[in-house]
Amino acid sequence: MVTEGEKMPSTWRKTFIALWFGCFMTGLGASMTMPFLPLFISSIGNFSRWQLNIYSGIAFAGTFLTQALISPYWGSLADRKGRKLMCLRASGVMSITIFLTGMAVNVWMIIALRLTQGLFSGYINNATAFIAGETPRSKSGSVMTMIMTAGVTGNLLGPLFGGALADTFGYRIPFYITGVCMALAFLMTLFNTTEHFKPISKKEMQPMRQMFADLEKPGLIIIMFLTTLIVQSSLMSISPIISLLVKELMHNHGNVSFVSGIVAATPGFGTLLVASWLGHKMDAVGPLKVLMVGLLAATLLFIPMFMTDSPWLLAFWRFLLGVANAALLPAVQTALTINVPAKSFGRIFSYNQSFQAAGGVIGPLMGSLVSSALDYQYVFLVTASLVFVNLLLVAGAKVQQIKTK
Repeated sequence: MVTEGEKMPSTWRKTFIALWFGCFMTGLGASMTMPFLPLFISSIGNFSRWQLNIYSGIAFAGTFLTQALISPYWGSLADRKGRKLMCLRASGVMSITIFLTGMAVNVWMIIALRLTQGLFSGYINNATAFIAGETPRSKSGSVMTMIMTAGVTGNLLGPLFGGALADTFGYRIPFYITGVCMALAFLMTLFNTTEHFKPISKKEMQPMRQMFADLEKPGLIIIMFLTTLIVQSSLMSISPIISLLVKELMHNHGNVSFVSGIVAATPGFGTLLVASWLGHKMDAVGPLKVLMVGLLAATLLFIPMFMTDSPWLLAFWRFLLGVANAALLPAVQTALTINVPAKSFGRIFSYNQSFQAAGGVIGPLMGSLVSSALDYQYVFLVTASLVFVNLLLVAGAKVQQIKTK
């Protein structure tokens, strides 16, 4: 099947560059604030350990909860109006809500703004669907991996900048800068992307059940949705408490914000190190093989994190986890891209975004509850179990795929 991207090689590259920059700014802005959100919350109220863990988990999860609920609607609208509009919607509203979060005077204002942000967020997921529809399928693996490196690069640099800014100017300044970053992403998307989109009327759109029935491998698509949920849960489980864990490992001494930023950023180094190679590997051997190796590696790497008593050892193991991460969500997105017709990208990717957002709800809440009931590091054992279950699911899907050939 020849996609529109193959017919227009000169335009998809320019669009890719703009969307890469937009995803980079989104990752940079978000990661400048999220690792330090628990510390920001603790600075505007007098909370017990239990309250701080729960409020941090709700603030993290709230965005993903509303995102999970609204994503199918945005996906349907994307198939009718285009993915560029969705990227503009996400970046424009997020620039406002994140900026206002920096002005919050209590934890409930933070939670309310995070809930609102979730209703309109999703730039990276929409940009992924956008470029998937414009890219030649022969380059899907490498392009999906490269678009992922945009957010990863931003996530890598953001905690370092955010930690330095928070220590120097306080926790509010990173939120203001993030608002500006999202405004820049909006402008880049508005003026530097071209979408070759054929609108589909509401009457012409197939019901979701019929669309799935017409897919060649609906079971594989469902497994990819579940994989997205579990992988996102595993990646987010430590997010609400990472700065609190680092604070505990450092015995409440030293530059906690900066070290937390380093620990939060190290997976990005590992991902960037192998992302390009893995992208080409996916094109050569298929995404499922790469995904299974990544899931096995991630399962094994969470175990030494449970046993570490040093923030620097934690950073090292998270660096290796970043290498495994490069084989996870990009492989899922590649599998979706090559197994879904272009006319259904919007809704399929939006449902995948809903599962990713659901993982963003489950992961932080799981991390908060486990760390409150036991200890911070027990989160890693629970996460390892989830990822291992995911490996079994994907292995089953791979076996089934072999049998049907």
